[in-house]
Parts: sequence; C-alpha cells; structure tokens
Amino acid sequence: MALPPSRVIGKSIQALDLAPVVTSITSLLQNLNPKTLDTQNLSSEPLNRFSTYLDTNLVTQVINKQTNPYHALFFFNWASNPNPNPNNYTHTNRCYEAITNLLLSHSLFSPAIQLLEKSGKLSDFFIGKIIKAYGNKGDIKAAFFWFNKAKALEQETFLFSFNAILGVLVKASEINLLKTLFDEVVEEGLVQPDVSSYTALISGLCKVGMVDNAKKVFDEMSCKRNLVTFNAMMNGYCKKGDMENAYSLFNQMMMNEEDCLPNLITYNTLIDGYCKKGEFEEATKYMNKMEKAGCLPNVMTYRAIIYGLCIKGKVDEAKKMISKMRLNGLKDDTAIHVSILKGLCAVWRPEEAIEYFRWMESCKMDLDAHAYGLVVYEYCKLGKTSEALLLLEEMRRRGVRPKRWPINSVLRTLVEQGQLSRAVKLLERMPRFGCLPNFMSYRTVICNLCKGKGKMIVVNNLVDKMLKQGLLMDATMYNCILERYSKDENEEKAVQVLNEMIGMKYIASLESFSSFVKMLSAKGMIDKGEIFFEDICRTCPTVDRDSYRRVLDEQLATNNTRLE
Repeated sequence: MALPPSRVIGKSIQALDLAPVVTSITSLLQNLNPKTLDTQNLSSEPLNRFSTYLDTNLVTQVINKQTNPYHALFFFNWASNPNPNPNNYTHTNRCYEAITNLLLSHSLFSPAIQLLEKSGKLSDFFIGKIIKAYGNKGDIKAAFFWFNKAKALEQETFLFSFNAILGVLVKASEINLLKTLFDEVVEEGLVQPDVSSYTALISGLCKVGMVDNAKKVFDEMSCKRNLVTFNAMMNGYCKKGDMENAYSLFNQMMMNEEDCLPNLITYNTLIDGYCKKGEFEEATKYMNKMEKAGCLPNVMTYRAIIYGLCIKGKVDEAKKMISKMRLNGLKDDTAIHVSILKGLCAVWRPEEAIEYFRWMESCKMDLDAHAYGLVVYEYCKLGKTSEALLLLEEMRRRGVRPKRWPINSVLRTLVEQGQLSRAVKLLERMPRFGCLPNFMSYRTVICNLCKGKGKMIVVNNLVDKMLKQGLLMDATMYNCILERYSKDENEEKAVQVLNEMIGMKYIASLESFSSFVKMLSAKGMIDKGEIFFEDICRTCPTVDRDSYRRVLDEQLATNNTRLE
C-alpha cells in the first residue's frame, strides 16, 4: 500500500489520514511476527521508515489495531526510541494507556507492570487498570494486593484504585466486603468518594436485593449524582419489581433537577421491569415516551417488549414486533427468538414450537441448553420420547450440556408410557450428557420400577448408585420399596426396609403398611405387625394412630376368619 509523501507530514500530521500508515505498519508487524517478549534477535530496523509519521494518534491507532499483544509491544518499544526521530517524538500518557489496556486484556500482567515501572508511570490511574484486570480474571486477592500498593504509593489520594476495587467487589458479589471497605476508607478520611464510588456501592447493594440500603446511600451522597447513579438505582427497583418507586425516580429525573434526563438505558430498564412484572401496557407506554423524547429503541428495548408479549401469550403480536424492529434497521438476536419459542411452549403450541426451533437451527443461531430443553419438553408433551432422546443426543454431539429438568421430563414420560427399560438406560447414561442424575431423576425411575414384579435387582443397583452419589432416599421411595417387597412376600427385605424407616423417623404410608401387614398375616406372623405398629406410633407421634390401628385390626379379623 502506498504511503503519503513524507514531505507532507511535517506540515500537518493531525490532518493526515493515518489509516494507510496504520495498515502498512500492521502488515510489517505481521511479517516480523514477534511471538514472545524476548525480541533481541529480531531487528526493528524495518520500522524506521515510519519514524516520520510518529505522533500520539498514530501510536495509539497502531496499538489498538493489533490482535497480537506482542506485535503491539514490539512496535511500542521501537517507538520509544526511534532512529531517526525527526519529530522528537515521545510517548504520552495516551500511548501508555493504550499499550497497558492491550497487555492487561491478554492477562500479560508482568510485561504491563514492568513497562509502567520502568517508565515511572505506575500511578493511581494505571494501578486502577491493573486492579480491574485482576478482577476480570476473578483474582480478588491480587486485586487487593495492588489496591494496598496504591495506598502505599500515593501520598494524597488513590481514588482510581479505590473505585476499581469497588467495581471488582461488585462484579464478584462480595457486597459485605464492599460495604466494609467503603466505610473504612471513608471513616479514615483516606479518600473522598466521588460519584463513581457511590454508584459502585449502590450497584452492589441493588445486585443482592438490598434496595432500601441502596436508596439510603443514594439520598445521603455527599456529591452530585449523575445519570449512571440514577440508572443504577432504577435497575435496583426494577429487579425487585418495585415499579412504583421506579416510576417516582423516573419522574425525579424528568424534573431535570440534576441534569439527569432519562437515556436509553433508563427507558430500557423501566420497560424490562414492567415486562417482567407482566405490566405490558405500562411497558408499551414508556416505549412510546422514549420515541417521543427522541430516544430510539434498540435491540434491548425490543427484546424486553417481545419477552413481555410472549409471557402474556401474545406470540403472534411478538412476531409482528420483530418485523417492526427489522423495518427500523435493527437485527433480531437469538434471545428474541428464544422468547418466541418460550411463548409458543407456554400457549401449548408444541408442533409450532418444534418447527420454530428447527428454523432457528437452520439459521445457525447459537442455541443454548435452555432452548434445547424447551423443545425436549415439548416432545414430551406430545409423547414423542424417541424424538426427545434424539435431540438430547444432538445436544451431546454439539457440545451443549443439557440441564437436568428436560432429561427428568423425558424420564417421567418414559415411565408414564411404561418404557421402564429405556428410562433406566437414560438414567444410567446421564453422566454422558454432562449432568449427573439428581434426587428426582432417581425417584421417578425407582418408584415406577417398584410398581411391577421382578425389578428389585435393578432397583437395588440404582439405590446403590444414588447413595454413592451422596443422595439420600426420602419417605416416598422407602414406601415404594416397602410395598413392593411386601407384595413379593419378601419378609426379610420388607422388615429391613421398615426398620430403616423407623430409625430415620419416616412414616410408613397406610398403603405400604397395609401391604406389609397382609404379608405378615399370610406368613402367620401377624404378631410382628403389632410390634411394628407400636414402634411406628412411638417414633412418629404425629401418625394417625386410629387409621393404622384399623388397618391392623382388619387384617387380624381376616386372619381369625381364615383360621376358623
């Protein structure tokens, strides 16, 4: 690519279109291809022909253009000491900020820190960036290390670092630590919080539902609120479903007392809040208001409105809203179509939901486990277990890990259809799908196996697996097993199960107790029934003693009649 004549540069670097120069430098860096921090054996001489063009704008644009951080660092280091240097170029803070941002975004902490230390730029501002980068990685310990370092380095203030660590704690949902740190720093007079500090605290409190505490901070701020602060408070109210206070806050903003007129985020937050509460008419009203205020709806706006229509069962209207969105030049996303899918499922249009899902697949949408799960559930509604199982296999092949609830739906449908062998097979294959069976998975299959004869070996195997997984049986499962053993006249196993139940203070149901007593009576052991009756009543005082006594007496009467 041809470069601008160098004689023009000295006259007006600012006026020059730097795009061709940036592209040429990027191409050269790709050819040189530095791959590590050690570039001693790589000559930077080919870059010398660009020294005439050096200025802050060029350097920052070149750095921001690089996808490989080593390319950017190689260029930055060359530009630190170019030869020749006709413009007496030196890096500005903007250049250091650009290279620091890029290195930290690739988790190259050591090179970034060494660069800042060597240049004497390791200030509160740049430490704030280091803290935020460690927070993005989830390394709160390292973030605090650098926050403490900022306190030690800065003689007067470390506001950037303070705000950065507050942001890290908000992101990590460490709200108790957030409050403690904020209060300690303020009480010690180490930092005078600014609007960003208060906004971080408000956001954190709202995130964990402490909206009243957030409002107290909002009301008592020692500095002027900004639009971000209002939006953080608005988000707290809307997440809580407190649309009355959200409405009041909106009116406060509209009065413009603090130069904080609602913006796109404000309107979207309100619209989403009303939609999730099912107040679609109010949501529509605010969408109209935002348009009149010259604030054009974006994808988030339509996403909320379409979701609101779908939960109201107005799926066809939601589809029309997608058309309106497209006419306004906006592109619909996967989340919007998942809302349509949910809506079709909610209004019991399973065939249409399945067809819509297949269309989404054909459009190469990035479908997640929830979207697949919805369709698996719809197949179960239609009793199409084979199709549901095929879809689960399709998920596995595509690397999508299913949630338990759709698999449990398939298990329920299989046992309802009497396909117990397939249910057992699916239960045993669940780990292949990336999720272990839970209590409901086991109970669904085990209790239904107990309804028929000859399945207790399978039941015992499943119980063993369940217990090894750390899951415990409940009273329902025990009763199913007790009843089956009693009907099979397996007195040893039935007695063992009932003793376990009594030991765990589980109440034997009237049905299972009746089957147990009948078994004892048939074996001429009705006197054991009396003993177990007393044990049950003693360990479970809340049991309906009269009903259990009646079951036992009826069997005693039947037994006496038979003896006569």
